[in-house]
Amino acid sequence: MIFQQIKSGGNKNFAYLIAGRHTAKGALVDPAPDPRRVLNAIKHRNLEIAWIINTHSHSDHAGGNDYFRKEGKNNQPVFINCPKGQKIRDGQVIDIGGVSLELIATPGHTPDSICIKAGDKLMTGDTLFVGKIGGTWTPEDAKMQWESLQKIASLPPHIEVWPGHDCGIKPNSTIGYEIQENPFFHRLSSYHEFLWLKQNWAQYKREHGIQ
Repeated sequence: MIFQQIKSGGNKNFAYLIAGRHTAKGALVDPAPDPRRVLNAIKHRNLEIAWIINTHSHSDHAGGNDYFRKEGKNNQPVFINCPKGQKIRDGQVIDIGGVSLELIATPGHTPDSICIKAGDKLMTGDTLFVGKIGGTWTPEDAKMQWESLQKIASLPPHIEVWPGHDCGIKPNSTIGYEIQENPFFHRLSSYHEFLWLKQNWAQYKREHGIQ
């Protein structure tokens, strides 16, 4: 499997390029904020983008979609979990040229947030960063995020975490690492503890030297 993490500008955003080893077609995850950076990686590998998947609908992840609609001209990609694309079912599996992608609903940061599992790699968008998590705006959103993170935590510890932003101490980790090191997993046993930490995150970061 071809799997490439791409620095795509903005607030340290990451895009992801995925394809089978023996195909000319690939999938692109979150082609924004600067889709031209992503296009360079695609051209370097001589791939045609046949699928575009957004981890959620925020413009810094989905805003590059129209660029690839124009680039595709007569060979339009299939758009999945995009504002103008196909919606997903939790647990849905799609085949992209011999590579199976599992689409996991993880609402919280946004109602349409998903994680995308390709083999032992999990692209987490703004649901989970390395050592941190994405923001929410209401207690109800936080409750959904807590439940989504419990779903993620149930995956095998060797599964690799590939986030939507490079805002942790390293650009990727594993489920096992997050369970041991991420304050939003480590030692939290209830939603109420989780909500308290979210509401007091700025103070917690200062006290624990977290950037």
